[in-house]
Amino acid sequence: MISKGILENLSPMEAEVLTVLLPDRKMKVKEIHAAASKKQKMLLTSVAVMLDRLHGKGLVGRGMETCRGGTRYIYFLKMSPKQMEEDYLKKNVDTLISKFGDNAVAYFHKRFAEGK
Repeated sequence: MISKGILENLSPMEAEVLTVLLPDRKMKVKEIHAAASKKQKMLLTSVAVMLDRLHGKGLVGRGMETCRGGTRYIYFLKMSPKQMEEDYLKKNVDTLISKFGDNAVAYFHKRFAEGK
């Protein structure tokens, strides 16, 4: 399951689309749309746009598949939910350290010493 911390940093539609994708499974846009639309109404084109944004953010990968009308995208989770969380935490901690330097490290040390 994808952590609440990651989903809170996405738009509600992006979060819904991301939660539909299952680990180790590749899905077509129509399949994702059908599953995501059960909770809230979404247009197929909106789902395609959300998937493109999630791809741009590095959360989903995509491949191409030949079909009757030409080609189509197949989407999948680029990493496991645990890896997503670790990557998100790493990026945010690195950002804090790059902005605040030793003060951020001292704060982390103080915070963990307090046991909170």
